[in-house]
Amino acid sequence: MNSISVNQFRDNLKSYVEQTASDHEPLKVTRRAGEAFIVMSADDWEREQETLHVLQSSSLMNQISESLGTHKSNQGYKPTKEQLDEITSL
Repeated sequence: MNSISVNQFRDNLKSYVEQTASDHEPLKVTRRAGEAFIVMSADDWEREQETLHVLQSSSLMNQISESLGTHKSNQGYKPTKEQLDEITSL
C-alpha cells in the first residue's frame, strides 16, 4: 500500500481519488501528528466488509470447509450440462 502525506493528498485530491478507484488499491494518508487514514473505493470497501462478514461467521466458514472437503473427494454437486450452459452464458 502506498503512503503519502495529507498535504500531498490535499494538493492532488482529484488524481489520488481517481487512481484509488481505478487501481482498486487503498492509499494510506498520514497526518503530521502521526495519525493516518485510508482512502479506498466504495466497491472495495463493500467487498472488504463482505469478506469480514464471512470470516466472522462460524456457520459460513463451516459450509466453506465442508464444500472444500466434498470438492477434494470429488463428491460435490455436479451441475447438468444445461445448468453449466446457463452459467457460462452470463
